Amino acid sequence: MNVCNPADGSLIREIAEDSAAAVAAKYARARASHPAWAATPLAERLEKLALFRDAVQRQRERLARTLTQETGKPIRQARAELESFDGRLKFFLENTEGVLAAETVLEETDLKEQITHEPLGVIANISAWNYPWFVGGNVIVPALAAGNAVLYKPSEFATLTGLAIGELLHGAGVPADVFQVVVGAGATGTALIQQPVDGVFFTGSYATGAKIAAVCAPRMVKLQLELGGKDPVYVCEDADVATAAESLADGAMYNAGQSCCAVERLYVHEKIYDAFVEHFLKTVRGWKTGDPSADDTYYGPLARAPQLGVLEAQIADAIAKGGVLLTGGKRIAQPGNWFEPTVVANANHRMSLMREESFGPVIGIEKVKNDDEALALMNDTEYGLTAGVYTPNEARAKLILARVNSGSVYWNCCDRVSPRLPWSGIGHSGVGVTLSTYGILAFTRPKAWHLRR
Repeated sequence: MNVCNPADGSLIREIAEDSAAAVAAKYARARASHPAWAATPLAERLEKLALFRDAVQRQRERLARTLTQETGKPIRQARAELESFDGRLKFFLENTEGVLAAETVLEETDLKEQITHEPLGVIANISAWNYPWFVGGNVIVPALAAGNAVLYKPSEFATLTGLAIGELLHGAGVPADVFQVVVGAGATGTALIQQPVDGVFFTGSYATGAKIAAVCAPRMVKLQLELGGKDPVYVCEDADVATAAESLADGAMYNAGQSCCAVERLYVHEKIYDAFVEHFLKTVRGWKTGDPSADDTYYGPLARAPQLGVLEAQIADAIAKGGVLLTGGKRIAQPGNWFEPTVVANANHRMSLMREESFGPVIGIEKVKNDDEALALMNDTEYGLTAGVYTPNEARAKLILARVNSGSVYWNCCDRVSPRLPWSGIGHSGVGVTLSTYGILAFTRPKAWHLRR
């Protein structure tokens, strides 16, 4: 497998992919190692994960540069991911003991009822490339803390980061067979989910998630799918136009739009539509596109070359259906996977730009007359990951957001994830929960104890 730099197409490293036989052997080692890890006291497991946390922070600059080199993420955004990753680790380290504690729900003279939380067993985790520390950590850390063995397949577009995670965990004392990195692309992932694991945790596209669900369904194993979104935001007529435009431009274009919770659809009240578009466009044009290793670069290349064609098709379709291209709209003519930051005004729901996941630095902006129209359009989707409203009126925002079909909602903010809040989706955005206390319990099964004296 070739690991290439998406900024210029150059070869970084050649890595041997795991064959089906190699994946099966890794599974066998994970299964054999699991009982001892599950029997390791929780405090000792957490101590090793705390050492992992320290190692990540000590080597943050090196790890950020690896991330930038293999995914094209601008270096300051790579540094920000690693810095914020520390907060997620801190949350899991501080809360796992309390979440996993046995709970007595009834205690009488001759009868006690308790609930304990047992690890699932061996976990298969197929992860994403766009935020490999965040997305990987959401599974790896609580799964290991809860006493599971983990077979971790990083995306083929973030393999070097995945290998670094493994090296640091092993250096912190997590046994080599308890956490193993599985290297490869789609065929390797297929081999992994065919192993008799006790749980499959996948982050990626709806199309791939649906295939994984079909494979796992007859086996009755724990399945969690963190999939994509077509995340809408409504800007009310009483919003601060400049503030909203600047915030939403960043929410749409950060990491070149390659985020499942990136803003992908904008609905702006007709009274402020023109002023909003003007401010939004000015913000987008003010950021620098260039070498992702430079400290002042905001836009880097796309990690995946095939996505360039997806974006081109969406823009062509939007223009054919009445969209007005205000900026961008095409590839940047240079080596690597570059696409211009793109804004389309006069958008509508006949366009694929407003209905299908873009996962790139493109955005459609549609004019609406009132809250009811905005809400109807926000809910006109197969996805349901995040949604937001910009208005100074909290009651108005809550009324709208309560009726939006999405796992997370935002008032006067966007593209935000907190370790303290559950991350989940509706419809094609997936099933299951990561983060928060729910995201710790996800890696356990409850056992009911009926204790008669």
